[in-house]
Amino acid sequence: MITQIERANLLKKLHVKGNPLILFNIWDAGSAKAIQEIGAKVIATGSWSVAAAHGYDDGEKLPFDLVLANIQRIIASVDIPVTVDFEGGYGKSPTEVKDNVIKIIETGAVGINFEDQIVDGEDLYSIEDQCARINAIHEAAKHTEIPVFINARTDIFFKTDATNHNDELVEKALIRAFAYTESGATGFFVPGLKEAKHIKKLCERSPIPVNIMVMSNTPQTRELAELGVARISYGPGPYCQVMDFLKEVGCKALSMS
Repeated sequence: MITQIERANLLKKLHVKGNPLILFNIWDAGSAKAIQEIGAKVIATGSWSVAAAHGYDDGEKLPFDLVLANIQRIIASVDIPVTVDFEGGYGKSPTEVKDNVIKIIETGAVGINFEDQIVDGEDLYSIEDQCARINAIHEAAKHTEIPVFINARTDIFFKTDATNHNDELVEKALIRAFAYTESGATGFFVPGLKEAKHIKKLCERSPIPVNIMVMSNTPQTRELAELGVARISYGPGPYCQVMDFLKEVGCKALSMS
């Protein structure tokens, strides 16, 4: 049986610039098993989808005990690496983040998505504060001796309408990319970024692999690969599609009753 350390090393190895890891995000053990069965190399949760599946809003509204229990069931149901969308770490201080991430790692997870948006706030953490929080995750990984993939997310592009994305925002994102790398991040996640020229610039200059999230008007997978993307995720899209299908077939069934 593959060990947790081997899964962690495999997850890192699969982040290849120009040959991106595709993550079709899931929300529970059943969806995880289904995605593994069609050939996925890695299982990734999406916080919005997990929260919605349990009847909660996104933004760390799902109780932490439920987060842990859900991850444990997911990991027990598959035999490939699992990476967790851990939002803001369910804590503000580095100490809180470290303690919570240790609990996540102890479930068997080998990857963490960690955002710089202040939960329930309008702003981002300062670079200094977020670096301290990322370093806390790095310390948690050293404490557990599991080389967890830290996918540091910036919400710079989510905070600005896509029509106003420009080179200045890309430069601000790159400042965070370099700072987060110095603090222990192993991936850089930029949800909301859609423009090919900006994605290319970011991929060319980022010191760590770049993760793009599929949204409306996002370049297709082949183009994203050519731009240098190393990881492509689908966020809440799969959950929304499944729920739409459920409503559609449900309406047909109910209309016949």
